[in-house]
Parts: sequence; C-alpha cells; structure tokens
Amino acid sequence: MQLPQIRLQSNFIKIGLNIEQPVQEIEQPKAIQSIEQPKAIVEIKTIPGMLTIDQTKARADMDLKSIAVRIQEFAQNGYSDSLKGIQRRMVQGDELMRIENKGNPLAAQGKENGEKPMKQFNIGWIPSHFSVKLDYEPAKVNIHVEPQKPIINTQVQKPIHNYTPGKTTVEVLERNSLEIDFINLFPEKNK
Repeated sequence: MQLPQIRLQSNFIKIGLNIEQPVQEIEQPKAIQSIEQPKAIVEIKTIPGMLTIDQTKARADMDLKSIAVRIQEFAQNGYSDSLKGIQRRMVQGDELMRIENKGNPLAAQGKENGEKPMKQFNIGWIPSHFSVKLDYEPAKVNIHVEPQKPIINTQVQKPIHNYTPGKTTVEVLERNSLEIDFINLFPEKNK
C-alpha cells in the first residue's frame, strides 16, 4: 500500500553584494611660520678706576717741600725755638740768682750758650719706607640687559579633505523557491 505524500523542496534566496569601499584622502599642509628674534638691548656703563699717588711724605723726606709747607715749618720751629729760649733764660736766671751755691754758673752758661750742639746727619735724599701712599679705587661696571620677546607669526593651513563615500549594491543571484509535490494523493483503484 502506498501512502499519500506531500513533498516540499525549497531553495533559499541568494543575494550578491557589490561593495565599493569609501575613499578618504586627508592632506595637512604645513603651517606657514616666521620667527624673528630682535637683539637684546644692552647698556654698559663703566666708572673708571682711580689711582691716587701721594708723594708728599717722600718729597719731604728728600727735602723737596713746597713753599707753603716750608713757611709752616719755619713758623712752627720759630715758635718752638722761642719757647725753648724763654725756658733756657728762666733756668739760667734762676742759676744766677743762686750764685751763692757751689759751682760757677757764669762759665757753665757761657760754654752752653757759645757751643752749638752736634748735628745728626744721615743719608737725606732717600725717602723713608712706605712714604709714597697709594690709594686705588677699582673700576665699576654696570650692565643692564633688556631682553626682547621673539616675534612669531603663524598662519594655520586648513586640511585638504576629499571623501568619496562607498556604495553597496544588492542583487538577487537566485530567487527563493518552493516546490510542492503530491504523491499518491489519489490512490489507484484496485484492479
């Protein structure tokens, strides 16, 4: 005995995709830049050094004195000598006042007043040590620097951007189908 059957046969749809990839081009031009560095402003002020040489004492040691110094020395010596003379006369007057004391004051005073004292002499044309006085004030340097800022100019360049979008196209390569067959749906009658 044959049983009735239904046969189904199906095919799925087949789809084809055609894909065109997108194209993107980006180009970045370099920025235009200029840099200028002005020179710094520099001011230098110099106060020169000063050397002072004082030879007054050395010249005095060699007896090369100015007129003003000589006049002052003579005046001082005259005053000092007059005081010494007054003192000597007072002492000698006192000695003569006491003539009754032992001794011979007239002869002693005559000898003292008549003889000049021995003069001391040394080499007179060589100045003494450290008689030349030196004074030095060093130079001073004042430096003033005023830096200058750099001048920077920058011009930005926009990027160059080209974009081609992609495409996707769909096509049906094979359509879907369904086949239905009926077998032994109407059995044959017995013979």
